[in-house]
Amino acid sequence: MAIDSNSSFELNARIPMILAQKPSPAVPKDRARFFYTGAAALLLLVMFLGFQQFYLHGRAYPNRPLTPPIRNLLIAHGLVMSSWLVLLLIQPLLIVNNKYRTHMLLGRVGAVLAACIFVLGVRIGISAARISPPELRLWNMPYKQFLAIPIIGITVFAVFVAIGVWYRRRPEIHRPMMLLATLAAIVAALDRIDWMTSLYRQTIWGTIFGPFFAALVIGAVLFGVKWALTRSFDRYFALGWAGLVLASAGIMALATSDLWDSISSFLLQY
Repeated sequence: MAIDSNSSFELNARIPMILAQKPSPAVPKDRARFFYTGAAALLLLVMFLGFQQFYLHGRAYPNRPLTPPIRNLLIAHGLVMSSWLVLLLIQPLLIVNNKYRTHMLLGRVGAVLAACIFVLGVRIGISAARISPPELRLWNMPYKQFLAIPIIGITVFAVFVAIGVWYRRRPEIHRPMMLLATLAAIVAALDRIDWMTSLYRQTIWGTIFGPFFAALVIGAVLFGVKWALTRSFDRYFALGWAGLVLASAGIMALATSDLWDSISSFLLQY
């Protein structure tokens, strides 16, 4: 059967239109980018709620003056951590708007901020332990044991950031690593939201994961939201979150061990 040349021409002309009707693969990508902006906004809100006394009145939790020997360190850490969260909020929006050069430039700023967060976090943890009264107990631990939480917790933050920077040209790895790094660092803010910690402090979850538990729950919820939005299983997010779970439980177990007693004694120069 012969094919009319005009019909063939019309069919060829309609092929691009038919192909154009297929769903654009950019849609789930844009959803993922907006997801990370929304997640950053949530964590910024958590930071404000946990440290609202600091932001509104320049005071420490629970509504007491900033400890004079480490006051400047606390202010510097608060400013740097706030800047990190604002940057986490902005970076995905730059990609959505094709501002790749600005994104890369601010990425270098983010690496510097991350280094400052790590150094200040370690210094504050050690300095606070040195000036804390011996009878002080946090999460049923003397401060010497509790020191494992800020020191190793901020190290976990640094590890996630390092992975994210190494894979900066692979957004499917880079983005979840940066978000998980922030979850690891946001624990101090979550621990100051009393109504939240009261839900699990005296439970088995509080015993196993301590102040990290709320961050793990938020991470699980964010993973579920991203899965629902993009309709794809993010294996890198899942692997990173599982690593954060194991690290959190490991920190709590290590804190009461003889090994940590030796490490903390060295750090505090007892």
